[in-house]
Amino acid sequence: MSPSTTYEANKALESVDASDPKIDLSSLFIEGSADFPSFAETDVSSVEDEASVSTRSTETLEVLVEEPCSSSLYRPTSASLRPPLQWEFEGLTIWVELEEFDSDMTNVISDLSSTFGVQAIPQSHATAIYGMTHLSDEEAKRRLRGFVQDAIAHSGGWPSFRRPTGIVQDVAVAGNPGQVCSIAWAQLTLASSPEHEVVLDRLYDCMYGTKSSEGAQRHRPWTPHNSVVYDNPEETVLTLQGTLACIGRYPTLLSSGRRVKALSLWNTEGRMEQW
Repeated sequence: MSPSTTYEANKALESVDASDPKIDLSSLFIEGSADFPSFAETDVSSVEDEASVSTRSTETLEVLVEEPCSSSLYRPTSASLRPPLQWEFEGLTIWVELEEFDSDMTNVISDLSSTFGVQAIPQSHATAIYGMTHLSDEEAKRRLRGFVQDAIAHSGGWPSFRRPTGIVQDVAVAGNPGQVCSIAWAQLTLASSPEHEVVLDRLYDCMYGTKSSEGAQRHRPWTPHNSVVYDNPEETVLTLQGTLACIGRYPTLLSSGRRVKALSLWNTEGRMEQW
């Protein structure tokens, strides 16, 4: 990336103006149906991983530390903390940030970090677009503002999400179908809808231009998910059992649909510890 798009660590891109790094969509929601799909527990299996990309936070994340949840398979000590995530991410990324209930997403990310002895994901999110390298920071901010003002405001808002359809814990290998990084991770799987596909197409058109190859080649349907923990893939300590134990402490994670509270633009260049 050019010097104009290089950012200091812990200082993120604004997506509205210099004083507010997030785009507030609270008045623009499309309410989801109350008839949520039933939850299906998912065993470890390869999934499309384009959305499992973390970025740095625009603010200092308040980590709510509680007693680590119990896992009979792994309990880290100070001497067994895992090395920082080694994968080198890239480009500018747009997150879809969902509402929380009593900080349930923030808390489970903190719990999983403590339980497995790994870096905490900076912010709960689902990724809309990852790794843009064709735009400067200012142009990306300008386009995202325009998207909210035109596409979102005039179409009723970003659709809400129904409750998760499953839990996945797995290892991704860059180069495998649909996988753009080599990490171990766990996620809450979400479901797309025709309404989500329409608004995501509009976002691609806004950021890449109409009829772009990136928009034409994006994975369809979108596979949104909230990643809750990352680790290096080599000898990962992540387990499905430990992940389920932590998630089980927060019933709203699996029982509640969620509205979109913000769209955020992030610089995801480098390792997660550098964001």
